[in-house]
Amino acid sequence: MRWDRFFDDLEAQFASEWEAERAALDTEAERLRLSRVPLRDRLAALQGRERTGSSPSFEFSDGAVLAAEVSGVGADWVALDPSESRAGAVLAPLASIAAIGAGHADVLRSARPLEARSSLTDRMTLGFVLRDLVRRRAAVVVHLATGRGLTGTIDRAGADHLDLALHEPGTPRRASDVIGYRLVPFASIAWMRLDAPPGVI
Repeated sequence: MRWDRFFDDLEAQFASEWEAERAALDTEAERLRLSRVPLRDRLAALQGRERTGSSPSFEFSDGAVLAAEVSGVGADWVALDPSESRAGAVLAPLASIAAIGAGHADVLRSARPLEARSSLTDRMTLGFVLRDLVRRRAAVVVHLATGRGLTGTIDRAGADHLDLALHEPGTPRRASDVIGYRLVPFASIAWMRLDAPPGVI
């Protein structure tokens, strides 16, 4: 037996086992990292993506499916620009998203680590955004998880609910045109469409 060949074989075996162990550790570390990634971060990674191919599709708790691009992500909400050219901006609680359809490249991209972000938007809650819509007197269509849509203007936004003055779509909120009022818990909102052009949020 030639000792130099024996030691070469041992060295090759050791290197192979070392690479296998390192790959296993890297895989486990990646699994651990992914186990800590919230949906919010995956949506943030889709924001500003190259618009090649079709837009991601969002399925909501009311069964609605909407093709849209992510335009903003907050603490507990996502803002979307629908692919339909005449559609207004969409705002949805993260909890109301039932599924997101995306191409393989977008799925992989959204799983990569995000660069450090210190955006104020990341800390804004749904209530904060809705209070801004109150200030703007923006007309909305609130789609409930039950499948029903309510059209009107948000009068007030509390900690976990909003007050909606109901009126016909496309008309400003005037006391004489209000046909009713609804208190709507945030938890019952599937998504809402603004009667304003995309980019308001």
